[in-house]
Amino acid sequence: MKFAGWKRWAGVTTVILVAATGVWATTRYTAWGRAATWERQASPGDLSAAHAFLGDNCAACHTPGKGATADKCAACHADSPVLRREPTAFHATVGSCRECHPEHQGVAARPTAMDHAALARIGLGTPTGTGTGSRNDPARERLRRWLAEGGDGPHPGMSRLEAALDCAACHATKDRHQGLFGKDCAVCHRTEKWAIPEFRHPSAQSTDCAQCHQAPPSHYMMHFQMVSAKVAGQPHAAVRQCFVCHQTTAWNDIKGVGWFKHH
Repeated sequence: MKFAGWKRWAGVTTVILVAATGVWATTRYTAWGRAATWERQASPGDLSAAHAFLGDNCAACHTPGKGATADKCAACHADSPVLRREPTAFHATVGSCRECHPEHQGVAARPTAMDHAALARIGLGTPTGTGTGSRNDPARERLRRWLAEGGDGPHPGMSRLEAALDCAACHATKDRHQGLFGKDCAVCHRTEKWAIPEFRHPSAQSTDCAQCHQAPPSHYMMHFQMVSAKVAGQPHAAVRQCFVCHQTTAWNDIKGVGWFKHH
């Protein structure tokens, strides 16, 4: 009888343990399911194709209570050539990424939307900026006071905040003017695009091309006399006499020859 009682007790205990395990597993998987469902419901949209593999891993980019933080971006992009190239090296110290690299815009969207005003806010540490607000120096303080004065920017079509940026610091390697017009790019250019709708090229009869245009390095070598001048049929032309060989339609539109590209 004692043996039979023990068997009944063991059987009841086994049933209880199995039931408890089932309840625990069901609760655990249900919780996981709820978490996954919650994440899907909370997501504002699909990630871009480049970040699609992180679609089920919110923690890869987001920090609780802070959202997407630059340290998470840096963990993946530390070896990116963007941080080593001169025009884009500022990414290493800017301290915030999400202002210009929005995500959850869809798979086909490119996660880059340059916002010069946001970049200025980050650099100056204004109340609406993030990242480098702890940096304080006299130059930044003067800029903050100037911005606080309000009013229009120093150049048409550009806000004061955008004008606070040093354009040449990032765009020096893209200066087609070879430094002839100085470093204040905003005198002519706007932040939304490089093209200048108001620009009208001087008359095709103008002979002052060299005021704005600088000849390529090859024109200061034997290549000019041996190839360029001969192709144009102007063996006695001087390098600064652009108008003798070139048309105003394009540099490669050579007078009497047409479209010719040999560089």
